[in-house]
Amino acid sequence: MPDSEIGTQSDNGVPSLVTNFPTRGYQQEMLNESMRRNIIVALETGAGKTHIAVLRMKRETENESRKVSWFLAPTVALAWQQQAVIAEHLPVVVGFVSGANEPDQWTDTELWRRLLNTHRVIVSTPNVLLNALRHGYIHLGRDIGLLVFDEAHHAADGHAYNRVMREFYDVLPHRFISPVDEIMRPVILGLTASPIFGGDAERGLRRVSRFSSRRKLEHNLDSTICAPLLFRKELEGFVHRPRVEYVIYAGPEYRLIDTLPSTPPSSSLRSLKKVVASMNIEEDPWVIERRAELRRYDPGPRRNLIEQRLSRALDKRDTFTHKGLRDFERAADDICSDLGEWATDWYIQQVCKQAIREGTTFPEFSFRSESGRKYLLGHLERIEIAPVPDTDPEDIVRRSSDKVEKLVDVLLKEKAFFEGLEMDYRGLVCVTRRDAVLALTEILVRHPRTAHVFSVGSLLGESANSKRHSFLDITRCLLRQTANKTCADFRIGDLNLIVATAVAEEGLDIPACCNVVRWNLPDNMVSWAQSRGRARQERSSFVLMFSDTLTFAPTLLQWEERENEMTRLYNATKGLQGIRTDKENRTMDDEDERMRFRVEQTGAVLTGDSAIEHIFHFCSILPYSSLVHHSPLFDIDPPDYPLEWHANGRQRAAYAGPYGCTITLPRLIPAQLRTFSTPRIHPSKVSARRNVAFQAYLALYENKLLNRHLLPFKEPELNSEVRMLLKEVERREGTALVSWQMDPWRVSSGSDGVADKRWWSTILEVEGLPPLRMLTQVAIPSFQNDGFPIIHTRECIPFRVRIRCEQTLIVTGDNDGILARAKEFTRRLFWPMYSSRMKWDQTDFLHLFIPVDESPTVWDERRALGSDPCSSTPGEHTLFVPFSRFESRYGHVDNIFLVSGTGLAGKFYQFIRTRNTPVSEEEKADIVRRYVRRGDDDGAAKLKITYPLIEARPFVNRNFLKPLPHDSEGIRAVSQSAVLLLKDLTQVALISSHEAQYALWLPSVIRHLQMTSTVSSMRETLFGGTVLAEMPMDLLLTAITMPVAQESSHYQRLETLGDTTLKYVVSIQLLAAHPLWHEGYLARRKDHVVSNANLANMAIHRKLYKWIIRDCFVPKRWKPTRTSDPTALFFEETSLSPPDTSGMPEKQKRRASVARNLSTKVLADVVEALIGAAYLHGGFTLGIECMKVFGLGLSWNALPGCLEDMYSRTPDIDRYPSQITVVESILGYTFRRKAIVVEALTHASLQSDLALVSYERMEFLGDAVLDMLVTDYLYRAPGRDYGPGLIHMIKAAVVNAHFLAMLCLRASTEVPVVMPAWSHDNGVTVMENIECVHLYKCLLHSSVTILNEQQATFARWERPGGRDEIEFALSEGSAFPWSALTSLQAPKFLSDMFESLLGAVYLDSNGDP
Repeated sequence: MPDSEIGTQSDNGVPSLVTNFPTRGYQQEMLNESMRRNIIVALETGAGKTHIAVLRMKRETENESRKVSWFLAPTVALAWQQQAVIAEHLPVVVGFVSGANEPDQWTDTELWRRLLNTHRVIVSTPNVLLNALRHGYIHLGRDIGLLVFDEAHHAADGHAYNRVMREFYDVLPHRFISPVDEIMRPVILGLTASPIFGGDAERGLRRVSRFSSRRKLEHNLDSTICAPLLFRKELEGFVHRPRVEYVIYAGPEYRLIDTLPSTPPSSSLRSLKKVVASMNIEEDPWVIERRAELRRYDPGPRRNLIEQRLSRALDKRDTFTHKGLRDFERAADDICSDLGEWATDWYIQQVCKQAIREGTTFPEFSFRSESGRKYLLGHLERIEIAPVPDTDPEDIVRRSSDKVEKLVDVLLKEKAFFEGLEMDYRGLVCVTRRDAVLALTEILVRHPRTAHVFSVGSLLGESANSKRHSFLDITRCLLRQTANKTCADFRIGDLNLIVATAVAEEGLDIPACCNVVRWNLPDNMVSWAQSRGRARQERSSFVLMFSDTLTFAPTLLQWEERENEMTRLYNATKGLQGIRTDKENRTMDDEDERMRFRVEQTGAVLTGDSAIEHIFHFCSILPYSSLVHHSPLFDIDPPDYPLEWHANGRQRAAYAGPYGCTITLPRLIPAQLRTFSTPRIHPSKVSARRNVAFQAYLALYENKLLNRHLLPFKEPELNSEVRMLLKEVERREGTALVSWQMDPWRVSSGSDGVADKRWWSTILEVEGLPPLRMLTQVAIPSFQNDGFPIIHTRECIPFRVRIRCEQTLIVTGDNDGILARAKEFTRRLFWPMYSSRMKWDQTDFLHLFIPVDESPTVWDERRALGSDPCSSTPGEHTLFVPFSRFESRYGHVDNIFLVSGTGLAGKFYQFIRTRNTPVSEEEKADIVRRYVRRGDDDGAAKLKITYPLIEARPFVNRNFLKPLPHDSEGIRAVSQSAVLLLKDLTQVALISSHEAQYALWLPSVIRHLQMTSTVSSMRETLFGGTVLAEMPMDLLLTAITMPVAQESSHYQRLETLGDTTLKYVVSIQLLAAHPLWHEGYLARRKDHVVSNANLANMAIHRKLYKWIIRDCFVPKRWKPTRTSDPTALFFEETSLSPPDTSGMPEKQKRRASVARNLSTKVLADVVEALIGAAYLHGGFTLGIECMKVFGLGLSWNALPGCLEDMYSRTPDIDRYPSQITVVESILGYTFRRKAIVVEALTHASLQSDLALVSYERMEFLGDAVLDMLVTDYLYRAPGRDYGPGLIHMIKAAVVNAHFLAMLCLRASTEVPVVMPAWSHDNGVTVMENIECVHLYKCLLHSSVTILNEQQATFARWERPGGRDEIEFALSEGSAFPWSALTSLQAPKFLSDMFESLLGAVYLDSNGDP
């Protein structure tokens, strides 16, 4: 019950919640009884049943058991209210689950486990729990300790309450004294104010099913109905029985009695009746369309279904329009009889106005055809509607029934009575019909006696069935405000009178009323008790309205006697003793027991009751086929109507059973799983449908088309690691914390402690230069020609630096002192160019260099003579000497190579020559700019230009691994223009030209060795022992290099190729491995395999991130790397814990964060780039080998074997449609196995006995093949070198649905046609002609809609601006004809047809290009 059952009543009757509510004696009595056994608490409305449940759940939460208490309420509104009450009174987390939370989408077991682990009490509607139990997400005996049923009297027939008990409770072991967490039946607690069904109280207590009188409410809930005995007197003090009164009104003159027809007083109603009587159902567009459909369909399930629907519609005259208008007429008749002429005119006016508002729009309903909409609206427009004046309130009085006036009298009387007691008036008028609620509300709002006295609102029940499709549903639009707003206004007093349907009797949180009026008499005892229970304020009244044509006294007495008998029965002492006789031995029906299947791994259960719902759900999520909505077809045997009954309408013989049934699933399902039948052995049609649905759904599970929870696959079974990745990093901008990029120059100390003392020797050779020995602590891998760096300079053509690895191992401490000499030479080599970023006394370099021939040179002598013995730091000054001093000592020499300016001109230059010729004004200005600060006029005036001048060329530190641009002018470039330096302000670097050139190029060489060593490490570690280790170095290097590294090549083009290759191979693998999967399953599984999340997960698992080159080489900032540099990392570094950045400067922290947080898309892209590289080098065979390295969740097989498996599974067919020959002629290909092309042409709408699926699987294959063909062609296009963006743009143009549909429309062939003709002169002659047959006409289907779409699209193709414009644009135009292609408005099945035929040719030819 609602909140008002907990708390104290305020003066105005509105409940007030009290957290520490004192438990009443009768509530404690019921609580104690519930601790002993399962009970159904039977207390009147307002007695506080929910408080008993709260106390019982509190006791349950105090147990050590981790089982939850589950509270069920029949409606969402009631469940929401109860959750708020329970959450306020219990110190535990109370969960709430309803359809709004979309629990059907909760297909993750861990999500349900988390719900159970984080809540002690859960409130929901019963269907939520039932579905969770059926799919094995919750186990009733393991997870739930207490199960509370609010409004327990609903536990009958097929209600979800009853299904929970029968399907899951009954099969559990009984509760005995045992450990609290053992699997056993939960405790049951029911709450109800009306434990009765029907009129007889004794039968009501026991009977809950109209199918068996032996069924009992107690048996259904395995409980005993109980009411307080010890504290009955106390209970009576809290329950206020209303005074029951009655009102007699004069019966209407216009009565709805078929034997005594009378003319209605309303002219609008008379006109409506005339329109309805004139309607001919054969003119209904729905009937016309169904007859046209029958002419197109071959015999089969779909034709049988249409026949049955048509026959039923003609027999019962219940097409949407005819049934809707008859219902409209009946509703208006009832209103006219019950409320009078004014209400009838108003109702007809409002409904018609709503239907045809804004001209001809009809937003509430959708029609299959425009003709159906016009047919209905045309009849509505024929109704002559009488005007309803808005300014004449007395018109309402004159034209309303006596019943209305009596209602007004009683409302005014009751309001005056309660106001005399100084009580706020709150009234409720209970009405049966929805439309009568609207009309009566309008009367009370406008009636001159009530308009200014009452604030009136209305409440209508909301249908939970989304398939509800009734013409009169349009009356929902006539409500003044929503139900929630109405209830809220009623609670705060803005409304004081509500006119409502039965929705107000149970469920909604409506405060206690002081006056309840039954406009219509109760239909049953439940309705009597529930509506009377709303009048529970002290001194409240319950008024029933009787016609003077009824004998009211016996009727009223009968209701009261039934209620007293009900109360006597559940208050009797035997109620506490138990009235059951076979509760402990209850069993399910034989049919229910026979149709029960349980998945042992999960506990999911399939029953006959759930099978129909499951089979409809399975079909509803099948992939959409153009213009076809998938649903199962049930064909009852024998059918309700004989074949062709709709044509003759002959008399039908009565048939009472037994029944059989055949179910046909959509054509997307393989033929062996498409049709199931059960013979004529079932007592009812419902039973036959359940049996055949159970059989079909079980077969789907056994053939692995359902998961272990008996649900269609929505995504593959994923391990927890992948699920976490999907949740956290599926977004494109997601990042993953990974290890740093490997540093191939570093090693950690080995167990012997001398690993960092070993140095390996490598010889660098450049033609024309003396060889140079390079010493590193890591052995550089052996290189073939493809691994040698190529240096690109402006002065000469590109050349290779040959690298020769020696086997010599040098250990620190060797007597020859080679390491000391190498450190000295390395410092001397790099100091002249990079001294601004070096310190003279730091020589712990990671890369050491020394000439192979260490013989003294002239430059050694010059450095010795140039040293200053008096300098405090003599070492630095041995490498530079002023040009004037150098010239005075050695005279004019030709082998000076490197000079350096001083002051503002402090850069390095390549010496060219000295110059004595005078400078021009322009050259002078250039010298001034070089040596004098801008704006220093005095400095410019004092600057003296002395001769000779030094002519030199600037050095450019660049990445010499990158080729120069094609338009580069070499040394003639502006940046290489000679500059003039003043001799007195210039220094000579005391190194040879060979050393200077090595110093300039070595940073690029080291960069190349770093990258190739990274590739070699990946080859040995990731690809070791596979054929992938033989892939070319440059290809692998490109595949692992990020664009941010700014190298000459990066992975993006290869990633584009690899992405397509992966999708292509995965598609074929899935098609071969899962012959029964429809295209939806295949697409979802493929999407998972190729998703960035899955690829990134596999990359992290294989530690690919170590080898991804993402650091940027900046020559202008380069300096020799030292062992003590804090940024250097060890080779083994793979920790995925966040780096310790404490103590780091902010800039360094940002760099560390960037280096460790790698985009998950990058991880996925590199995997795809490696796949693309493997495919490019070794075709699909090598590409699949690369896919095997990463796994990706598939078992990888060779493509020829996959194609052979697919081909061999295609059945041979004895006969095939004649279109096949035409299609072969158009394609220029003859199929070896005709069934393949038949499948490629078969639309899901086709009704025939062909044992083939529709074309979706073949289209899935063709889509992958087309994507692969186009991408491969564009990647390899000679001389193009398309970037990934351009590849995507071009591919989007040629594989989009518009373009493919155009190709389908254009494809045709000419066939000879021979036709006999007769003329008077020549008699019979044979005429030969040529007919053009188009490909699109060869589609195999059974849909008139498809036929119409084909004709309309081809007409647009043939019209001006169609074919001609597109053909011209493609052959001679400068822009792609997007607009013209889009204007064709081609349906999807045309592009699908193209792709499926491509897939068919590919499969039939075994993938032969």
